[in-house]
Amino acid sequence: MINIPIDEPVIIFALAMAIFFITPLLMKKLRVPGIIGPILAGVIIGPHGLHLLERDQTIVLLGTIGLLFIIFIAGLELDIDGFKKYRRRSILFGSLSFSLPFILGTIVGVMFGYSITASILLGSILGSHTLLAYPIASRLGISKNKAVTTAVGGTLLTDTLALLVLAVVTGAAAGELSLVFWLKMTISLIVFVFLILWGTPRLSRWFFRNAENEGVTNFTYVMVILFASGFLAMVAGMHPIIGAFLAGLALNRFVFDNGTLMNRIRFLGNALFIPFFLLSVGMLMDLSVLFTNPKAWIITSAIVLSVFIGKAAAPVIISKVYKYSRTERNVVVGLTIPQAAATLASTLVGFEVGLLDQATVNAVIIMILLTCIAGPYFVEKYGRKLALQEEQQPTEKKEGPERILIPLANPQTMESLIDLANLIKDPNSDEQPVYPLTVVQKDIRTAQDEVANAEKMLGHAVMYASGSEIPVRPITRVDRNVSNGIIRAVAEERINTVVIEWNAERKANELFGGIIDRFVDQTTQTVLVTKLGHPIHTTRRIIMIIPYGEDHKPGFFEALERIKMLTARLSASLLVLVINDSVETYEKYLKKIKPNPPTEIRKIDSWSSIRENYESLLQQDDIVVIMSARKGTIAWHPELEELPKRLAKLKPESFIVYYPAEEEEVDIRGSRGIEVPKEMLRKKDYEEYD
Repeated sequence: MINIPIDEPVIIFALAMAIFFITPLLMKKLRVPGIIGPILAGVIIGPHGLHLLERDQTIVLLGTIGLLFIIFIAGLELDIDGFKKYRRRSILFGSLSFSLPFILGTIVGVMFGYSITASILLGSILGSHTLLAYPIASRLGISKNKAVTTAVGGTLLTDTLALLVLAVVTGAAAGELSLVFWLKMTISLIVFVFLILWGTPRLSRWFFRNAENEGVTNFTYVMVILFASGFLAMVAGMHPIIGAFLAGLALNRFVFDNGTLMNRIRFLGNALFIPFFLLSVGMLMDLSVLFTNPKAWIITSAIVLSVFIGKAAAPVIISKVYKYSRTERNVVVGLTIPQAAATLASTLVGFEVGLLDQATVNAVIIMILLTCIAGPYFVEKYGRKLALQEEQQPTEKKEGPERILIPLANPQTMESLIDLANLIKDPNSDEQPVYPLTVVQKDIRTAQDEVANAEKMLGHAVMYASGSEIPVRPITRVDRNVSNGIIRAVAEERINTVVIEWNAERKANELFGGIIDRFVDQTTQTVLVTKLGHPIHTTRRIIMIIPYGEDHKPGFFEALERIKMLTARLSASLLVLVINDSVETYEKYLKKIKPNPPTEIRKIDSWSSIRENYESLLQQDDIVVIMSARKGTIAWHPELEELPKRLAKLKPESFIVYYPAEEEEVDIRGSRGIEVPKEMLRKKDYEEYD
């Protein structure tokens, strides 16, 4: 018999893991940031909801660790160089972004009868913010924009001030606010900051220079620094989250953003501890207060209005001072409105020390929910517009050899894939082989027979390629997940282009199917998804469809070069259909790129024109090339997912969905981002198309 509330540790952990697995999927369907899911789950299953779980010591322990992880990762991810470059405007913006909501929040607290200490704490809660939407800016390629850098740099100041106010307020709540307290706090703060920001980098430099490159040891060292800093913060009379934040800043130069160590820190935090923290915060919320106490609605409305007005006012002022455009201003608003990490931390501490009541906790959590929805929406909408406004220049080719990978699954399409890879291959890299790949979806211990069969198909590929004098290097991978096997091969062999075949089979809510969808989403390399219904050498015309804003993608010029080279090698003609964009711009691009096959370029006003005027006129020897975009990046449009489905039903179904390369440093958390509704893409202020 299971007791309610549940007290069996295994069941508690199983329930928590189920929540952490299911809620992000539900939030994604609702187009809501995943951080909201565990909070809502905590509201439902907590002591004020269904009361399935108590907010006991286990939940509090894991939640506290998650809180430290949030603040620690924020310190690790902070762009210190960007802050130094724009430090004056970052300091001004950070001061405004903290002080304006701080003043409004303090006024709200006083108006509703809170003590001065509690009112100041409430103001500091509204003054901080979390860069929840920064991965979206990174994915859209605007992370180096001066306005974005100003917002990121200002975060250092807002969060630091919020945490310092928290330290003072908690001291005051304990009745220790005296001259001795101030002297003790000042001296201990100076000593503590010196030990962390001066001592930790020197210790870390020695450790990483002399220690063996052992993943477990390096990770354990970082954890020691994190929790030792939290302990020293407590000794200095401050909250442990201040120690976690300073530990992140101290290790910022040693833990590389895209390195293995950072991935392990993020993985452990995002997969386990941070969700427990969010769950524990949700368990604090008591919805019954909203229905039994009308004053709670007024407090909630006042807090929500204060944070939106205060956080929006700072970008307005800074945009006037530094002449930022309206679009840049709105991006900064989206970056700095979301409240999560420091807000949750201060709220939790304030509630535990008795400064904040249940109604205030409810109001803050509702405010977090609303800001975490509004912020990413603003960055997605105006960040896309900002990226399209920036002047695009041809990018230089990346250094390193051209390496083309061909995942093979169907022997009947193997020859056409090898032919296509050879046709798009740079003539200056003839010495580089193509890489045919087979992935055996088996446990490595029982995969011998399947590996042998896979090598037979690779043998046929080698024989066919040798007949065309195409150098090849066959690869076999064993993995329980085919897409993971392809991704692993891409990383291990330093592949920069993948040519893969689509069999036109898919499930509901999928584009190409689970394997290709996951692979495309989790990589930044060039990918050509092909469906060739006729021999490629009989092609007489290539129809290239270019959506609005495609020229702002990092790999666009390389893609144009490849398509023109493919057209010339096939002795075909090229018809370019530009969707609601400047024909003159693309004519200029095409003239710069050699060779010059017969080319015609036309402007199409809408996607419906393609459906009505072109799809029915496709000929037997045509290949349609769709210059596509990964979901959530520049130039993505819902029709890019509908067009391949329609083309797959035509005869012959000959088309290539071309995904240009993305920037390597794009934050992986923003790989798909928030799905922009089709209705939003039609709005005039986005200059989009029907």
